Amino acid sequence: MAHPILFYDGVCGLCNRTVQFVLSRDSEDRFRFAALQSDLAEETLERHGRAAVDLDAVALVLDPGARTERVLVRSRAILKVVGSLGWPWKAVLVLWPIPSFLLDLPYRLVSLVRYRLFGRYERCPLPTPEQRSRFLDIENNGAREN
Repeated sequence: MAHPILFYDGVCGLCNRTVQFVLSRDSEDRFRFAALQSDLAEETLERHGRAAVDLDAVALVLDPGARTERVLVRSRAILKVVGSLGWPWKAVLVLWPIPSFLLDLPYRLVSLVRYRLFGRYERCPLPTPEQRSRFLDIENNGAREN
């Protein structure tokens, strides 16, 4: 089975902190990462009728490249990722039965002010040498010009 891919806003300070949070707790190296600004994100999300440039959220691709490939966005993506990190993080899965439109309300509110609160990079930060194998878009720094 292929590693799930977490697509994130590569220039968003909060999103980059979230990726670092996952990297430091994903002891089984389950997840791979790529910026929403990457060609990989554009190609992958297009298969699911989504435009990476229009997505104001993280997206998690499960079973990438397989017939069963599917995409979770916003709070569902975050719950799936954090819930996969073991205890105590797994406790967030108690929220899974809540409908997405309710779960996404706080997510959408934070996304409106994320650049003001957490900053914005000019380009996607490069991962450390130890992390590079987990990033699928580093050959072009994961960023297209915005």
